[in-house]
Parts: sequence; structure tokens; C-alpha cells
Amino acid sequence: MAAAERLLAEGTSFSALSMQCIADEAGVARSTLYLYFKEKSALLIRPASGLKSGSYRLMSSWSPDRPDALNRLADTLEEVIGHYRQRRHVLRAMLEPADRDSTAGRLRADEPDPFQELCQRWIGQAQATGQTSAAVDPATAGQVIVHGGFRVIAHQVLTGDPDRDATVARELAANQWYGAFRRPG
Repeated sequence: MAAAERLLAEGTSFSALSMQCIADEAGVARSTLYLYFKEKSALLIRPASGLKSGSYRLMSSWSPDRPDALNRLADTLEEVIGHYRQRRHVLRAMLEPADRDSTAGRLRADEPDPFQELCQRWIGQAQATGQTSAAVDPATAGQVIVHGGFRVIAHQVLTGDPDRDATVARELAANQWYGAFRRPG
């Protein structure tokens, strides 16, 4: 697994990565690699899980009820962008085969679930206290926040100027804040 990550970090695309290349980098026989990983996309499971758990840890530390919550959300989203930027080789590998490969596609499909639940809880709490419109559908808004946010973050990490990370985070935060967490009734 470390060998695959090293090759990805050096710029090898996931599609160009072969099990033989990974085995050579790891200094093991290809047959030994196949004993542990049925297919190369299985090598992404732990690194992808690390991306997910790290970003969830960052996001779950934020609360819409804290003072200066909008600015804190922007700061938190900037940290999430940084987390993904440090591991962009894993992000790129996750996204590259997602449409062709069942394991990689599952990694991407599974990514948002705990985030959506968190957003739904925050929106429900804001509705219960009258801080956001009762017309906001928590499930749909959570889906838009998570899937849309992930696409914006992935695009920024993979193609955007790092000097604009804070700007992207602030715009994303404002869209989420005023679009769902504090939408007027």
C-alpha cells in the first residue's frame, strides 16, 4: 500500500499504475501482492478512508451554534481543503477510476454519508430554534452541501491555485451558511 501511495505521490496516474509496478516498488513478487489485494483499487481503501476520516474530524469540530460560526466554518473548510491538498494524489486516484471501477466507485459513493447526517442534524437543530427556514429540507440540503462542497473542494485541490484556498473556503462557507444553516424564512 505504501508503495502505491509513493508512486501516486510521484505523479503516476492510477490508470498507469499496474500491480507489477506496485510490486516492483514494494520489492515483492506480484503474486504476493495479489494475496493481499484482489485488484489495484483495493489499495485505495485505507488511504481513501484516511481522507474521509480526517475531513470528518475537522468538520465535526465545527458547530453552527458557536460565536462567529460563519467565520469558523470558512476556517474549517480551509483546513479541509488543506487536508485534501496534502493528500491530493489519493484524491486524484480516487476520482480517476470511480466511473469504471466498482471498488473505487464505492469509495467515492460511501464518502458523503456521515457528512450528510451531520449536516442534517445541524439543519434540524437550526430549524428547531428558528434560526433557519422550516422550508429547508434537511436531507436534500445536506446532500447539496456535501456533494456540492466535495466537488468544489476537489476541483480546488486538483486544479486551483493554493493561494485561493481561503477565498474558495469563504465562498463555500457563505453558500452553505446562508443557503441552509441560516436561510431566511
